[in-house]
Amino acid sequence: MKYFELNDGNRIPQLGFGTYRLNGSHAVSVIDNAINLGYRLIDSAVLYENEGAVGRAIENSSIGRDQLFVTSKLPGRHQAYKEAITQIQESLYSAHLDYYDLYLIHWPNPKKDQYLEAWQALIDAKKFGLIRSIGVSNFEPEHIQRLIEETGVTPAVNQVELHPYWSSKKVREFDDKHRIITEAWSPLQRAGYAMKEDLILQLAKKYNKTPAQIILRWETQINVLPIPKATSIAHQEANLEIFDFELTPKEVTALTNLDKDDGRRLDPYTMEG
Repeated sequence: MKYFELNDGNRIPQLGFGTYRLNGSHAVSVIDNAINLGYRLIDSAVLYENEGAVGRAIENSSIGRDQLFVTSKLPGRHQAYKEAITQIQESLYSAHLDYYDLYLIHWPNPKKDQYLEAWQALIDAKKFGLIRSIGVSNFEPEHIQRLIEETGVTPAVNQVELHPYWSSKKVREFDDKHRIITEAWSPLQRAGYAMKEDLILQLAKKYNKTPAQIILRWETQINVLPIPKATSIAHQEANLEIFDFELTPKEVTALTNLDKDDGRRLDPYTMEG
């Protein structure tokens, strides 16, 4: 596994494993398989209601805790400072973990306007030793700029919707400027239409790869960390096999240009979560 260096001195795998809508014993089994195959970054959230399953898979694993990078996210209903601190503790208890490698504010919820308070809670939770790195999810540049100006602390990661139909160009440019790693949820676009694009099919044939592998490789080459979810061992294995080839700069640009004005599924200005 290759790694990105974070702006706080820690490092994070360049490819992660998503757990959205994975729950119960099925989730434990799927995550067990992923860890055994070589995934080291496991992404969860309070809203996914699966922190316990993630923790059980980690307990079952023969891989040392210090070799795993575990993420969870603070829900909007607990952005008030004291509630945020308590929720971080509850997240750790749920997963039977002593610390999270990364904890994110799940959505900015700008209408509620408590994300600055939540950010201060994450800063303090890091000082308390509950979290190694802190970041945000679905934040636009103006939201992050406010965090930096008010606290002097820059997020290490910004997890956003990102796929061939929405490359989050504005966010990526801001993140890169501030040494923030952009992480991609829905990196393969959940509906999967992008995998039928002629360009992607042509590149898959050229490199003898699957359309999904072409997309994931493109994301890593634009300095993005994808976190695909895959329940089958075959797809989990395939998603890991993206570091043995490289797209040309021209091909990377062509893939980025697949952007659509209506490509984004969820609007961070109105979404609450």
